[in-house]
Amino acid sequence: MELLLHSIQLDWPVLLPILVCSILVVGVVINRFSYYKKNKREVVQFIPRLQKELAKDNLDGAQNLAIQCGGVIGEVTEEAVRIFSEQRNGFSRSFDIAAALATRKLESHLTILGTIGGVAPFLGLFGTVVRILYTFQDLATQGNQSAAVAMGIGSALIATAFGLGVAIVAVIFYNSFQSIVKRYEDDFQLIKLLFLSFVDSNDESTTPSSANISL
Repeated sequence: MELLLHSIQLDWPVLLPILVCSILVVGVVINRFSYYKKNKREVVQFIPRLQKELAKDNLDGAQNLAIQCGGVIGEVTEEAVRIFSEQRNGFSRSFDIAAALATRKLESHLTILGTIGGVAPFLGLFGTVVRILYTFQDLATQGNQSAAVAMGIGSALIATAFGLGVAIVAVIFYNSFQSIVKRYEDDFQLIKLLFLSFVDSNDESTTPSSANISL
């Protein structure tokens, strides 16, 4: 504890950026965790119900089902129903735009975690180097004092440990949140494939057979 207080007193200008990074990490983690929890939906149950409505060509029922679902999945499905009803031929491209916009919402602020995960260790290392330089300077002016040298080196290592700790937490949550975003992207693809299957079936039903064409 004494070593930690000593490090805070002497190296606070170097530790301050790491502290700011740690506050940002906590803020982003709370924000994203709350957002993902609020938008979590049971897609395994939602997709079959949506498929039944589309099979009956009941777009109003599919729209109501999307509204009841809510969240990001519901928003994307609502947009899919609208596109399906207005422009089936260009459904794939228009849906990809809607899915990309939804993915941007899901990925919001994640770059902060990725950046801090890469930068925080270097901030800690920078603090360690600065403190060691000051320790050598004190050693040169005051002579050989082993206790002071040990205290200085120990204080220097706290900055590295602090930076590594913040970086580890940031990287863990960054990877975890990226996997959540990937699952949402997979859900979007399921919805897209579901609608495309009905687009293709409608095209096949409206296309005259080769025999009819020859007649």
